[in-house]
Amino acid sequence: AKYKVTSEGAAAWLDRMLACKLPKPGRMTLAPMLKEDGRLIGDFTLANLGAQDREEAGWFLAGSGIAEQYHMRWFEQHLPDDGSVHIEALGQKLTGLSIAGPRARDVLAKATRSDISNAAFPFMAIAKMDIGMAPCLVGRVSYTGDLGYEIWVAPEYQRAAYQALMAAGEEFGIGLFGSRALNALRLEKNYGSWGREYRPIYGPLEAGLDRFVAYGKDADFIGKAAALAERKQGGKLRLRAFIVDSDDADVIGDEPIWFGGAVRGWVTSGGYAHHSKKSVAVGYVPKEIADESHGFEIELLGKRHAARIQAAALFDANFERMRG
Repeated sequence: AKYKVTSEGAAAWLDRMLACKLPKPGRMTLAPMLKEDGRLIGDFTLANLGAQDREEAGWFLAGSGIAEQYHMRWFEQHLPDDGSVHIEALGQKLTGLSIAGPRARDVLAKATRSDISNAAFPFMAIAKMDIGMAPCLVGRVSYTGDLGYEIWVAPEYQRAAYQALMAAGEEFGIGLFGSRALNALRLEKNYGSWGREYRPIYGPLEAGLDRFVAYGKDADFIGKAAALAERKQGGKLRLRAFIVDSDDADVIGDEPIWFGGAVRGWVTSGGYAHHSKKSVAVGYVPKEIADESHGFEIELLGKRHAARIQAAALFDANFERMRG
């Protein structure tokens, strides 16, 4: 889901709607959105497009596609009555491509005249640039957890951008990947997803998104008081990633997490991480046992399997490739 937020009141409105610190022009940030009780109602990527040109000036939000109508209702309910803020769900007016992997920069550099060196275009930067002859909005971010770029382009230019990238990537062995591969990759980075790890029943501290909440910012964002209270008392749950000693199947979600002979938590998502060759589960457990590295079991197809918490990401735990 893609949204464009414009008009003179856009920044102040976003500062109240989102719990994050607003990014500077040409930058992006991860942006949790809370409801009044401090629980998560959304997670977005927020980009400050600054005044690159009149057409693209303003703010760009990218979020979960399945929640677009849900989020638009929330946005529209909170728009000021004076017309000082305009938000548009872009829908099919804007399409996307993503390139990721250790040679992603090499591919993009061949397809654009813009300077995309790490110094000129660092992690979480966003800018307009041409890919081939196609005008695109490019952000340096990737849900794979590797070096990567998300590319937003009008549908009439998408094929041209795609062909330019495929031609540039031929010498590097470029290939296509889909959502199942993306899911396996994000599990190796301990990345959560909307509707699974992030839902309106969890607080940002419980979900591990508290590092993106600007508790001290001046804006009285929706859910601020409740979020501060959650941080003070610690919440009840913690989101954790597990390596499962499975046999011939992997979790998919909602499997019980056992500890000390009792069911203490639940799996939110999981699967097989092909790069690290591990069976991975992500789920919630009570905070009292959330730092126990051993003693967990995850029930799968009626059988309990030993599981251990994987605190560090299986892939690029120091973020060297993603940020380099």
